[in-house]
Amino acid sequence: MAVSLICCNTQSRVSSVLNRDVKQFGKKFMFDSNEETCWNSDQGDQQWVLLEFPALVKVSELRLQFQGGFSGKSCKLEGCRKDANLEHIVDFYPEDNNSLQISF
Repeated sequence: MAVSLICCNTQSRVSSVLNRDVKQFGKKFMFDSNEETCWNSDQGDQQWVLLEFPALVKVSELRLQFQGGFSGKSCKLEGCRKDANLEHIVDFYPEDNNSLQISF
């Protein structure tokens, strides 16, 4: 089983927060290990999450969990070294359910 690369020094940014209500729907809820909370984006195409790790990492799997009815239809993973341009790694197509999904 893979170990999470997310740590207290991992920086995150998101494309939007539902109704700009960061207290209820902010990015901090993506990694709090509480199934009762989550990050909610505003509506619209091309919502994104950007993670900046404190050191070089090698991603071996991607674990996502969406709320049913609110999953991405067509998603992609991009990555780069610090201060470089993002490069395409893989496309993935999550199922529209509440299950934990693992890609790669």
